[in-house]
Amino acid sequence: MVEPRYPAAVDRYLDLGRFYDLAAAKAARDQIVRHSKAGSEAYRRAYRAMAAARQISDSAAAVMAESLDSAKLLRRTGGIISRELKGRGSGGGDRRRFLGSLTCEGPVWRFDSVTALCPRVYQLQDSFGFAAPMLERIRAAAAAKGYRAILCPDPEHPDRLHHLLLPELELAFVTSREGMAYTGPAYRRVRLDAMIAPAHVKRCKARLRFLRRMEEALREEALTALQEAKAAHDRLEAVYRPNVDFAGVDQVTEQEIGRLESRL
Repeated sequence: MVEPRYPAAVDRYLDLGRFYDLAAAKAARDQIVRHSKAGSEAYRRAYRAMAAARQISDSAAAVMAESLDSAKLLRRTGGIISRELKGRGSGGGDRRRFLGSLTCEGPVWRFDSVTALCPRVYQLQDSFGFAAPMLERIRAAAAAKGYRAILCPDPEHPDRLHHLLLPELELAFVTSREGMAYTGPAYRRVRLDAMIAPAHVKRCKARLRFLRRMEEALREEALTALQEAKAAHDRLEAVYRPNVDFAGVDQVTEQEIGRLESRL
């Protein structure tokens, strides 16, 4: 819930709870409690599994970072900045938008939003999270030139960037890897995985394979738990739905739409 900061003067309460049939809901108390608890526990399982998978992924990235050619990565980033970030932008702040995540339907990534806003797409082929520092440097350079950006964080590491969109330049940088594969048209492709010494990759092949299996198993567990949470939520909705005055909800909705349109 979000409390109004300036009640009545700026914000106000909108109580949809008055459209419940309270007597009927109380009669279904046991079902409501059971389904609610089942959904909450399933979500806790999912988050624990995702957190463990993230730690395994971070371990694999740390192994590969030992032989990353950081100087080459910096040079490639600098070349992109000098080639693409010319002129001046209109100014203004950045916006943060998640582009996708693991859901009860599996991984969902809305790359169609990228191509709708930015016809030119740099595809960053990156299995170990090396794109994040590249994106941060490009973001900082774009901000210095006044270009507004849409920042798409990693949902499992919200402090890290997965994708960067610069709509004023019709330019985007998207990370592509297993489970988050960008299959749209690419203006250019940057193979960040190729900046790891091949001998190191070969030497760590068995270890990486083991870590990958662990991560996949944990993500499967997370997906199963999310599906169970969705099923519990559907059962909960089925209990509530007959006990809600949706005609009343629709009426209030229309009133609120009218109120908002009168202020435009």
